[in-house]
Amino acid sequence: MGSINRSTQYVKIFKVLKKSYEPVSPPEDRTVLEHMLFACCLENAHYDAAEEAFAAVVHTFFDLNEIRVSTTTELSEVMSNLPDPSAAAHRLKRVLQNVFEEFYAFDLEAFLKKNLGPTVKWLKKVDGTTDFTVSYVVQAALGGHSIAVDSGVLNALKTLGIISKKEFSAGIAAGLERAITKSKGIEFGSLLHQLGADFTANPYSPAVRKILLEIDPTVKDRLPKRRVAKKKKVASEKSSAKKTAKAPASGKKKKATDAKKAPKKKTTSATAKKTASKTTKKKSTSEGLSKRKPR
Repeated sequence: MGSINRSTQYVKIFKVLKKSYEPVSPPEDRTVLEHMLFACCLENAHYDAAEEAFAAVVHTFFDLNEIRVSTTTELSEVMSNLPDPSAAAHRLKRVLQNVFEEFYAFDLEAFLKKNLGPTVKWLKKVDGTTDFTVSYVVQAALGGHSIAVDSGVLNALKTLGIISKKEFSAGIAAGLERAITKSKGIEFGSLLHQLGADFTANPYSPAVRKILLEIDPTVKDRLPKRRVAKKKKVASEKSSAKKTAKAPASGKKKKATDAKKAPKKKTTSATAKKTASKTTKKKSTSEGLSKRKPR
């Protein structure tokens, strides 16, 4: 895809997203490390969910060191409102562990005075960081121009045909920073992230489909397709097969029930005995009368 066409599409995305979302600016009172930890919660999540999870972790545990030594399971339970609590907890714990091992403290404010290049290289080496985490910290804490994209955003851009499969696998949204100026970076980044979070939560959402179609009407054939219909068809066929297989058995059962309800007929032998008894009784009576003497 040509760079001019791609830049035009990013600009169009910006215009469409302004109609559906409100921009979110990062709090100015957060430290570099706090921005870093918040980014661990924000990846593939909505802003309100990430804020809630971040606040829950800070208030549940005594301090950052207690968070560092807690298990991923314990952190996941506190961050259960996120799309992937386990992954977020792992990122957060590993970042704190790596920072502590290197500085024996939880303070990264010194990086505000350093050149951005070396700082970015260091951030990428920190265990627990991702491309999304690094870009978010560069933009929100260090004043650089780097728009953070996570898998939700990349999926949306791939569906729109703006990035290739190869770029998607590499986690790259090429040309994004060139198309969007630094002054609009935070606004555009927050709007794009909200689209990605919605895509992650439900790629079949009518609201998401409407936004994607407004950006590019030809995206209709590339939208994610549900597979529920096929499963229902198979289940229906299995159900019909079971009913057919049970039909003869139910017929036999019905006949057996009818046979039980029907009155029992007296056996032939019992009838014969009763008839013979009556005949014998009549015969004995007539013989008695014939032997009587006349008066």
